[in-house]
Amino acid sequence: MIRRAFLGGTALFAIAAAMPGQVLADASDSQIAAVIDEGLNRSEAMVMAGQLMDGIGPRLTNSRNYRRASDWATQRMTAMGLQNVRREQFDFGLGWNIESFRATMVTPRRIELTVMPVAWSPPTEGTLRAPVVVAPISKPEHFAAWKGKLAGKVVMISLPGTSGEPSRPAFRRLDDKAIAEHDDYDLPHHDPGAADLRLQRSNFPLELSRFLKAEGAVAMVKISYRDGKLVHGTGYNFRPGEVLALPAFEFAAEDYRRLARLAITGPAPEVELQLAAKFDDSTLMAENLFGEIPGSDPKAGYVMAGAHFDSWIAGDGAADNGAGSIVILEAARILSRLGIKPRRTIRFALWAGEEQGLLGSRAYIDRHLASRPIDPKLTGIQAYSAWTNGWPITPKPGYYDLKAYFNLDNGGGKIRGIYAEGNLAAEGTLGKWLKPFAAMGAGRVVTGKTGGTDHVFMQAIGLPGYQFIQDPLDYDSRVHHTSIDTLDHLRGDDLRQAATVMAAMLLQAANSDKDLPRMPLPSKPVATDPFKVRDPDE
Repeated sequence: MIRRAFLGGTALFAIAAAMPGQVLADASDSQIAAVIDEGLNRSEAMVMAGQLMDGIGPRLTNSRNYRRASDWATQRMTAMGLQNVRREQFDFGLGWNIESFRATMVTPRRIELTVMPVAWSPPTEGTLRAPVVVAPISKPEHFAAWKGKLAGKVVMISLPGTSGEPSRPAFRRLDDKAIAEHDDYDLPHHDPGAADLRLQRSNFPLELSRFLKAEGAVAMVKISYRDGKLVHGTGYNFRPGEVLALPAFEFAAEDYRRLARLAITGPAPEVELQLAAKFDDSTLMAENLFGEIPGSDPKAGYVMAGAHFDSWIAGDGAADNGAGSIVILEAARILSRLGIKPRRTIRFALWAGEEQGLLGSRAYIDRHLASRPIDPKLTGIQAYSAWTNGWPITPKPGYYDLKAYFNLDNGGGKIRGIYAEGNLAAEGTLGKWLKPFAAMGAGRVVTGKTGGTDHVFMQAIGLPGYQFIQDPLDYDSRVHHTSIDTLDHLRGDDLRQAATVMAAMLLQAANSDKDLPRMPLPSKPVATDPFKVRDPDE
């Protein structure tokens, strides 16, 4: 018995070629067949993935490594024959580059700890040695209890909690039942006070670091939010004048709990911490990358595909989101290699600053598509929280030129379908474009929404921006943002399939006689619950 995850390139070429005279979606039989043949039989996805993840590695926005990757991607786009290859800058914040780091428990015995510095943490002055103190602090109201108790200490700011065993397999693919769970219409919910609460919470790490510094603490440490010796190192204080006031680290959960147990029973263990990292203020501008296949009709607008190119620092940024970036580049290579001349321009985008609040894609929206009024003093994650509550939305001249946007950012799993984002009118067209790929398992359209990535703000202003459904593999269970986000967790067959589907979706959207239906221009909603009384402890 032969098991097949999906049909190979030769078989699919034969299927497409065996339907003469029948138009598949909005591209001809021969065009669909050619995309399948090129995408599955001559893929360069894994070669590019090796160059990006193994050769360059993590791509923290505005870091030295992001710039290296940007140069690499620009060269690849140019070599593919894309036109109008360019970089668009936007105001971001400080660069930050790590040279070295380590953490060691030195009493009551010596153990090398699994650790990541928090991104944009200040460095230590050489190696510091100090006892730890368990001081869980999660809001400003907790400060008073710790006044006068933290001088000279490494402050463990998280609750230790207890270890948990996984209740489901770490690696999985979606079955029909799992996909169908997303095929429902989520009623919109508007809570006007939620944005203010998010703003307050986003300010807390800076407030906490300044309190600890004023109390004489020497460093702060938080616990990893996953077990299994996985660490992340995510941090959001990258604006000049708003960086953390003292060095900050994330310890593996198992190491953190060991230290906490020892500190609670006493005497408190001592640790050594070292971080050599440099801030770079030579430019505060980050950059998005673009390349195009020009359309034959300058009045027909354009379609676009994108993925975020930045990553966190703990791994190599492979599943998040090197995989999506490689799919975008490979889809561009397929279409460029075939020499297909689309009716609409096809634009390929690699976004920066996604991990800090969709900043790159929002900068593109603000520059080309629409504006929303927000406090100009807000930046980074604070601007992210405020942006969707800025009313009214004012379309720019380019608003109606964007006919479709397709995003990929849920790891390295193959495409299984697409989220319609509640746009019932678009489901038929999306399903039509996906139909040729049902044999690859990519034919489902679900009504539901998905969030947390670069199509979100396009949907928020009424534009047709969509994210694909993907097999999760081990993305959410152990890879996302972690120290094991490396090329080992990508699958070459899945990348080939995803790039082939992406190329075909773009081609059909670019050639379609009809625009993809879009939602109305959003206007300010009323509170869903007019009687809500907010809990003051939220």
